[in-house]
Amino acid sequence: MGSRRELVLVGGGHAHVQVLRRWMMRPLPDVRLTLVVDRPEAVYSGMVPGFVAGDYTAGEIEIDVVPLARRARAAVELAPALSIDPVRRRIEVAGRPSLGYDVASLDFGAGVRGTDLPGVREHALATRPIRTLVDRLAAALGAVGGAKGAGRPRLAVVGAGVAGMELAFTLAARLEADGTQSELTVYTDTDEPVPGYSPGAARRVARLAAERGIRLHTGRPVTGVEPGTLWLGEERAAADLVVWAAGAAPADRPDASRLPRDAQGFVRVDRTLEVRGHEGLFAAGDCASLDAFPSLPKAGVYAVRQGSCLDANLRARLTGRGLRDYRPQRDFLSLLNLGNRSAMASKWGLHAAGPWVWRWKDRIDRRFMRRFKVLEEDGEKSTDFPDPESMGMEPMECGGCAAKLAASSLERALSRLEAPRADPSVLLGLDRPDDAAAWTTMRGDVVLATIDAFRAFADDPWLVGRVAAVNAVSDVLAKGGTPRHALALVGLPELAESAAEELLYQTLAGVRAALDPEGVSLVGGHTTQGPELYVGVSITGELPSDTNALPLAGLRPGDALLLTKPLGTGVLLAADMQGLARGAWVQSAYAGMLRSNSAAARAARALDASACTDVSGFGLAGHLAEMLRAGGVTARLDRDALPALPGSLELLRRGLRSTFHHQNSGGSFGVRARPGNSGEGRVELLFDPQTSGGLLFGVVEERAREALQRLKEDGDADAAIIGQVRPAGPEEPLIDVV
Repeated sequence: MGSRRELVLVGGGHAHVQVLRRWMMRPLPDVRLTLVVDRPEAVYSGMVPGFVAGDYTAGEIEIDVVPLARRARAAVELAPALSIDPVRRRIEVAGRPSLGYDVASLDFGAGVRGTDLPGVREHALATRPIRTLVDRLAAALGAVGGAKGAGRPRLAVVGAGVAGMELAFTLAARLEADGTQSELTVYTDTDEPVPGYSPGAARRVARLAAERGIRLHTGRPVTGVEPGTLWLGEERAAADLVVWAAGAAPADRPDASRLPRDAQGFVRVDRTLEVRGHEGLFAAGDCASLDAFPSLPKAGVYAVRQGSCLDANLRARLTGRGLRDYRPQRDFLSLLNLGNRSAMASKWGLHAAGPWVWRWKDRIDRRFMRRFKVLEEDGEKSTDFPDPESMGMEPMECGGCAAKLAASSLERALSRLEAPRADPSVLLGLDRPDDAAAWTTMRGDVVLATIDAFRAFADDPWLVGRVAAVNAVSDVLAKGGTPRHALALVGLPELAESAAEELLYQTLAGVRAALDPEGVSLVGGHTTQGPELYVGVSITGELPSDTNALPLAGLRPGDALLLTKPLGTGVLLAADMQGLARGAWVQSAYAGMLRSNSAAARAARALDASACTDVSGFGLAGHLAEMLRAGGVTARLDRDALPALPGSLELLRRGLRSTFHHQNSGGSFGVRARPGNSGEGRVELLFDPQTSGGLLFGVVEERAREALQRLKEDGDADAAIIGQVRPAGPEEPLIDVV
């Protein structure tokens, strides 16, 4: 049995996206690649000034690292890395167990120098993290534009390096295009702008700034910021907006205090990009400082060029080969955005400026982005990126609750069994199937019990374990019970002993992360081996002796039907497996699956729900049909009221389906949908198999709005009234979608 090696990339910086692309084309066998990022999108710094100027949308300057990672067959943990322990070789991740690694790399960018000065964090817009700048810029400029009735708004850019001057030029262009006449000043403690440029190029930048009405205030450090005020020692200057671009500083997170750092606090690396004194741990981009080149500026061009060397050395460490040195270029082409679709080029002491330079820069930047954009802004496959099929990514059977036997096959198999023997203690059993079984003890207590299990839907055992537990607990909650105890069944693929131990630990830690907040004790379980990770959880719970379980059969004509979570996990998980789902969509799906139904169950009980179930693998249509048949009624659904997870409708309209979708839509659930092509994707939501879906319950019409308000106040923001129960009739379909 070969030993699986663990490679972990922390951060989605310019070097790491290149590693992912190279891994996509040439993975190493027996190496599991994991990417840890706190957000799905990585912003390309080279295009941020163009975004500020209004030349690009936010989507055009972002690399969605989740589909890129999926194409590289990598696991993705969407959570912040908190710290790195290079001795134990573990990485602490927020809200989940630490990750072990054999080889790891850090590429998480940098912060901004001087943000610890008085008032800077509270009253200035910092340029790093770049993601925060992009997210906050529109609101900040909107506030400045809204103040123009009181006079010309005053903007201050702190820092006159390339980043600061680009922001000054592009901010001026943006405000001018919006019809706002502003006063813009760049403050710097240096004597000239753009340190590192040749004297001639620096004078050219200063002259162009003056021509644009941008003032330079040199030789004085900024010492603090207050609302409307910038402090320079004892001197104050008025500023309606302060943009802080005072140079790079070590990022606040993850904590690298256990690693060797230079005088400024950046992680020290050798010529090979390996962290000094820590074999197998690498760092690249702005978070790293090369010992051999301590004065190397924090410029994106170096991070981009480090990508190939980093990839080669990660592979070398994993395979026992020698490492190669990274050799930074002595000088590089600097392209400074001047706003108004003009730019300045500088290299080897030479410089030139004009619209043609901007067009040149635009071509370079767009060509770089095309290499990593798997999907377009609307989620369509990029024509510049290889199809999954061309990469040998065959469609896989879906995991989660989409991996189950068809309802018709299940019903036929159960019908062939002999009738169960009479047992007066059984309240809900095979002769009266429901979400959970129920029986009475010899003392008269009512016990609720359920078991649920599924194949892994993602290469993240903690996530799979946690979702499996949330999903299993829902069956007891749907009956109005209190879950108390759990047993776990985990099937593990054949791995080396240490890898199997880690996989089991991560999975059970995920199970516990769901059970502990519910007050459910994990009391035991069983492990077995199989072809892949498989997680099952058995839950037992209690029902007060003076109350009845919320029934499956109980819907009454006139009842309003409420659904507590949006639909679409099936198609989103299927698309994610092929690298066809945007990271933000996947993140929303995960958040929904991890949300407990406990608050919704309390609301259903308090509002005297007539019937209740949870929505899982048979989709909304399957579970609703079960309720309707049990109650001898029908339902009319409002197609447009069906809540959908972000991206699910787009994927369904493009023809993507979970592998279990077609069994759900095969006609056995009695659905009639009125014609209307515009709603086809939303109708298909009825058949999408849900993993850890919401509750579906009925209440009297008069309490429907009250129920909806309570659900939303308790955190089910997407809860919706989706239809009404109607009497059964000879011509009535079981489920009528209008």
